Amino acid sequence: QVQLVESGGGLVQAGGSLSLSCAASGRTFSSYAMGWFRQAPGKEREFVAAERWAGDYTNYADSVKGRFTISRDNAKNTVSLYLNSLKPEDTGVYYCAAATKYDIARMAEDDFYDYWGQGTQVTVSS
Repeated sequence: QVQLVESGGGLVQAGGSLSLSCAASGRTFSSYAMGWFRQAPGKEREFVAAERWAGDYTNYADSVKGRFTISRDNAKNTVSLYLNSLKPEDTGVYYCAAATKYDIARMAEDDFYDYWGQGTQVTVSS
């Protein structure tokens, strides 16, 4: 089992920045691929970013590419998401997820992930 706890959400004006953190506990953290997803009110959950367990491969949704950065620290059992140049359409609940399997082709799919955090709210005002 893996437990994931997100933190760092909040309210920010458009153009601002936030950093989210996901603390993992349980099984060996370095064995997993990690991802971030988000869900806006009335919409389906969507992929944001993911990083392979070795830290040598990252993938971003086109909507956040160049603005968001995913980074993991295996020694601290954390994965962070840095959100810059925020837009109102970035508003939503952000979820951290961990996968026990390795398949680069599926890292943007939510059913690839086995464990999920409870989510943290990000609200961007215009």
